[in-house]
Amino acid sequence: MNVFDTLQLPNGSTIKNRIAKAAMEENMADLEQAPSEALMRLYQAWADGGAGLIITGNVMVDGRAMTGPGGVVLQDEQQLEKFRRWARIGRSGGAQFWLQINHPGRQMQANLGQKTWAPSAIPLSLGKLSKRFATPHAMSQSVIEEVIQRFANTARLGEQAGFTGVEIHAAHGYLLSQFLSPLTNQRTDDWGGSLENRARLLVEIVKAVRAVVSMDFAVAVKLNSADFQRGGFTADDAKKVVGLLNDLAVDLVELSGGSYEVPAMQGEARDGNTLAREAYFVEFARDIQTVARMPIMVTGGIRRRPVAEMVVQSGVEMVGIGTALAIDPYLPRDWFQGKDNAPQLPPITWKNKTVASLANMAVVKFQLLKLSRDKKTHPNVSPLRALVLQQLAAIFRTRQYRNWVEKRPM
Repeated sequence: MNVFDTLQLPNGSTIKNRIAKAAMEENMADLEQAPSEALMRLYQAWADGGAGLIITGNVMVDGRAMTGPGGVVLQDEQQLEKFRRWARIGRSGGAQFWLQINHPGRQMQANLGQKTWAPSAIPLSLGKLSKRFATPHAMSQSVIEEVIQRFANTARLGEQAGFTGVEIHAAHGYLLSQFLSPLTNQRTDDWGGSLENRARLLVEIVKAVRAVVSMDFAVAVKLNSADFQRGGFTADDAKKVVGLLNDLAVDLVELSGGSYEVPAMQGEARDGNTLAREAYFVEFARDIQTVARMPIMVTGGIRRRPVAEMVVQSGVEMVGIGTALAIDPYLPRDWFQGKDNAPQLPPITWKNKTVASLANMAVVKFQLLKLSRDKKTHPNVSPLRALVLQQLAAIFRTRQYRNWVEKRPM
């Protein structure tokens, strides 16, 4: 088995190779929080690059709940034609094209001006940066039910627009991940306590999505292999959640890890575990494979073909690549042609790990911006410069978002 073998999903559809462009948050929505021309150009590069699967950055199921300013929202049919064009571009090179659908929960910046919801009223712990995030309100039963229907509605609209699947984001400390973790979910009702109860929201969303889309439309889940915090969501928990998903017609589970508090998806851990320099989560994937009845995808740090081949040969069905494809969108095509490219960003060794994590994300977004303008990427850009530019862009995007909110009822 190698990375250029096809993969048949449980729903019967086929992915042309085992390389996926993993989700990266672009923050490139237009004035209507819909896919912009810049976003279209960015995805044309990835469509031409040869990956078998392309997964979008966060697409929000609720315009009041944003992972960041400039996020794309799909909650009604008003901008559906732009999504249809985006879907055509993403599929133009023969890849499957999935929407990653998400709700931030407590991981939403306070300056966006929206009420923040979470399983429990527990704020983020980010040191001096904590003040950027409001203390969330514990979700009522009616709010939970609304969120379930919003995920289903966005998936339905995504299929209508021509995407071939959705990935439900239950990782990286966002809302569904918050429900899964005993650190952030301290509820005493049917949505908290036991792991089965903490996983109930994810299970109900998968069921609701599957009920409104066709069987050949892929439904995937992005799950933390662990959140790398003592007392939090563990690898054993992840294994049990995959067991719950086995009977729900899930076509793929992508394994990642971490959150805003512990950015393990960038190779950082806080619970004493040391993550490998490349293919961070592959050991977790091999363990979870022992119970999974659907294909497993692993994402985190992969940039070299020998490592990607090692992951696939170990039995993990898909390799997700993020940062390397932000630097070189044509990496799969180059590998297929026998080239040995291994794109890499210089490490950021700042003492403040939270700010270093923000800088790392800013450097990645700097590359995405270059690609969206049909320009060459610049992996050696100064992290400080990238961070300052990102913060300035965020101010503009925040103003843009608040203007959008004022113009329309939610």
